[in-house]
This record gives sequence, C-alpha cells and structure tokens, in this order.
Amino acid sequence: MIVAFSISPTSGADDGSVSEAVAEAVRVVRESGLPNETNAMFTNIEGEWDEVMAVVKRAVDVVAATSPRVGLVLKADIRPGHTGELTGKVERVERLLAD
Repeated sequence: MIVAFSISPTSGADDGSVSEAVAEAVRVVRESGLPNETNAMFTNIEGEWDEVMAVVKRAVDVVAATSPRVGLVLKADIRPGHTGELTGKVERVERLLAD
C-alpha cells in the first residue's frame, strides 16, 4: 500500500512555522527504512498495512510530544500484491506523456 499523509501541529514557532515539528515527523518516516518521499504538501510511504500505519502513528506521536493538538490527513492506495508503486505509478504516467 501507499499512504500519503500530512501531519499538522496546532502550534509552532513564534512566526507560525511548524517546520521543526514536521521535520521530526519526516525523520521518523525516513528512519523507518520504508520507501518514502516528501513534497510540499504530503509525505508518501510504501509498505504493508501494519508497518506503514505504525510509522504514521510514530510520526503523529513525535509531533504530539510538542503540540497540544495534531491534525492528520491520510489517503491510502491499497493494492495487495503490488510493490514499487511509489515510483512505478509516476513512471507509467511519464512514459505516456513522452509519447
């Protein structure tokens, strides 16, 4: 499965930035060893249901340690038997665009 998720702490630095809390969440994802990528809006992670959800929970927990309230947006593509789709989906679209 691929999960795209975004974690939003309710409080951040004096200037409203939440970058430090988000960086800690992304660190959890990267240290998981699962295929992942981060963009301006979401972090995507690929793996089996239990391992992906465990990483998402750890990422939420690390943000919750410094924020009294945490928002989570999560979208999942559940497709048993398929791996490598984090890059594979994009590669198929790019091939079609190149034609």
